[in-house]
Amino acid sequence: MTNGWGCTRSVDHRVRVDETPETHLTHTGTAADDSTTANPTTSGDATAAPLTRRAVREAAERATRRPLARTASTPARTTAARPTAARTGSALGATRTAATRSAAAPTTSSRKRKFMAPVVLAVAAGMFGTMAVPAAFASTQPTPAADARAAAPVQTQEFDVSAAAGTADTSRDGFGATSTETLEAQAAAKAAAKAAADRAAEVEAARAAKAAEYAYDGKTAEDYLAADSATTASAAGAAATGAAPAAGTPFSLPAVVATAKQYIGTPYVFGGATPAGFDCSGYVMYVYAQHGISLAHSVTLQDQAGTTIPESEAQPGDVVVFNDGSHDGFYMGNGMIMDAPKPGGSVSIRPIWSSSYHIVRFGI
Repeated sequence: MTNGWGCTRSVDHRVRVDETPETHLTHTGTAADDSTTANPTTSGDATAAPLTRRAVREAAERATRRPLARTASTPARTTAARPTAARTGSALGATRTAATRSAAAPTTSSRKRKFMAPVVLAVAAGMFGTMAVPAAFASTQPTPAADARAAAPVQTQEFDVSAAAGTADTSRDGFGATSTETLEAQAAAKAAAKAAADRAAEVEAARAAKAAEYAYDGKTAEDYLAADSATTASAAGAAATGAAPAAGTPFSLPAVVATAKQYIGTPYVFGGATPAGFDCSGYVMYVYAQHGISLAHSVTLQDQAGTTIPESEAQPGDVVVFNDGSHDGFYMGNGMIMDAPKPGGSVSIRPIWSSSYHIVRFGI
């Protein structure tokens, strides 16, 4: 086309890589033309058809899908203008060439692995052959000791069992086990028995000491009873001949009380029946013997020998007997008793400490 000034204007409908698909106009023969750009009307440009934008994009996607191409390719895109079709084609070729070279060339680590695998297998096989094979063969080789044992004759032993052993009773013996509770009870019983024996020995020693302290060589209850019998016999003879009887010890409850008070302070001695030491029944027996009444040395027998009277009729000099037969003493009126109490005590007057008792009178 020509304009009004005689210049020729051509329309270039080709698409540049770095331009939009709009129509590019150049002025031929003017200063506006770029010296580095080829004239689109030349035959050289007509024969070399450039790639389209779609072809360039597909080539770039194929290069992205190959990891080896990315590692061996040139640096990533820059901020400069987009490469032309020719540059893109050359870069794709260089990428493919680098990927092919990297896949074909072996690395140092792969060569080491290929070399070390046979070496390790050879060493393992050598160790197994050195240690296992000789031991297996050595276990099967005969030794002189084994040969001697094999050649030695087998010795046998025979013995007879007595007929008595065959008929012996094989039942279980009659042994039994004792529980811990039983053993402890037995030990406690032994300890209690030993303590009682020690206590009895201590009481006996105390009695001997008191007897030595209160030495007594006077009359006993038997002496008083014998003298009373002699007096009674002489009185009977005198009555038969008409002579006056000898003076004896008259019996009365006040006289009994007066005699019993003479021994206040006498120590308690188990089994004692003299002023050297009294127990409860020995004290009553000794006092009443002086008034001609013979009693046994026992609480129960003294209770049986007397006559039980109501407490309202009791007088000082009567005998207080506990219902269980454990103790007795002289009744002193107003709920009081004079007795030989217990070991460690002495004859004294004190209140009756229990209501379980009764009154017995002698001489009636």
